Amino acid sequence: MPGKRPWLGWAVLAAGFAFLYLPILLLMVYSFNESRLATVWTGFSTKWYGELLRDRQLLQAAWISLKVAFWTASAAVVLGTMAALAMVRFGRFRGRTGFGALVTAPLVMPEVILGLSTLLLLVSMGGLFGLPSKGLVAIWIAHVTFTLAYVTVVVSSRLQELDRSLEEAAMDLGANRIKTFFQITLPIIAPALVAGWLLAFTLSLDDVVIASFLSGPSSTTLPIKIFASVRLGVSPKINALATIMVLAVSLIAVIGWWLMARSEKRRAREVQQALKDNG
Repeated sequence: MPGKRPWLGWAVLAAGFAFLYLPILLLMVYSFNESRLATVWTGFSTKWYGELLRDRQLLQAAWISLKVAFWTASAAVVLGTMAALAMVRFGRFRGRTGFGALVTAPLVMPEVILGLSTLLLLVSMGGLFGLPSKGLVAIWIAHVTFTLAYVTVVVSSRLQELDRSLEEAAMDLGANRIKTFFQITLPIIAPALVAGWLLAFTLSLDDVVIASFLSGPSSTTLPIKIFASVRLGVSPKINALATIMVLAVSLIAVIGWWLMARSEKRRAREVQQALKDNG
């Protein structure tokens, strides 16, 4: 019986977490390895962090990836929220099924197809609109295209659970639709927007396949740089860079969670106070 063996569930949970996070922990530990071999421990040292700071090409690739990921996530959140509003709030309009299929198609489409099709599109349209076929702008366009679908799904699920009576009450009190959206709807779906932004940021930062089609000589992203360097062996500098990125992303996630939790508590107190005042 499952109730008589609770340790089995905890053991399975521990094994799952170990499978997910133990490799990351080992990578962080070996970033302090003195040896040049990334998998042979010879002693504690921080010299590879100094080597990382002196590797301008690797740092430049990391900066390019961060810039592309930031602007990709920001654009995907704006466009994804608009697409989610159209699918959830506009009811049954002509072409809704096709619109939903086009928005969510990148979820199931191979990245090779997305990268190649974006490259062919930009090459064919380059002479017409002046868009570059390769470079940061090309990578940004392609990343927005495939991360938009993930943001739309996340925001749509939150909008479907939203209590419409709150918006109707605001409009009954004299607020127009724009004011209601920014003061009622937007704060309520803010956790979904943050989750979509972080998801789009991570997907863009991690992409190799699409960026390999669209990157140019001065727009090599970090995953492509790492993928090219590991062919000659994994350098401890890569471990050091990965450790810094893991710590930075973890810190951002914790700060975002804390801000959202504080906002939810403040909003709950405001609702309780309003109920007391009306009662």
